[in-house]
Amino acid sequence: MSLEAKIMEQMKEAMKAKDTVALEALRAIKSGIILAKTEAGASDTLSADDEIKLLQKLVKQRKDSADIFTKQNRSDLAEPELAQVAVIEKFLPAQLSEAEVEAAVSKIIAEGGFSGMASMGQVMGKASAALSGQTDGKTISTIVKKLLA
Repeated sequence: MSLEAKIMEQMKEAMKAKDTVALEALRAIKSGIILAKTEAGASDTLSADDEIKLLQKLVKQRKDSADIFTKQNRSDLAEPELAQVAVIEKFLPAQLSEAEVEAAVSKIIAEGGFSGMASMGQVMGKASAALSGQTDGKTISTIVKKLLA
């Protein structure tokens, strides 16, 4: 079943349950899918990688918004954003822990013989490709900097 079909099914359930937070998150995903499909040069279907990137983008947007709201002492606005993150993350593959990401990045550094901050771009490229969909770029970047320093 495609992501779009799963979203439509979940939207029906959210409407029946009158779950406004889930419905809002699911509508955002559906909107993102439609926008991605209608972009110039896009095909009628999204690849699995494109779907994961779209979901990660939506999660990042909501986490950033929640952080801003929290800094402004607006927990009434931050809580719905974080609730939407939980709904969207259900459609993402299982996320790796920091220890697992660190082990994977260490392996990439050892196999490539990389050392020093000058090779950060190469390590980031390989790590981002290897860990795509399993963690976010910020986590990878932090760990790569720590291991290469």
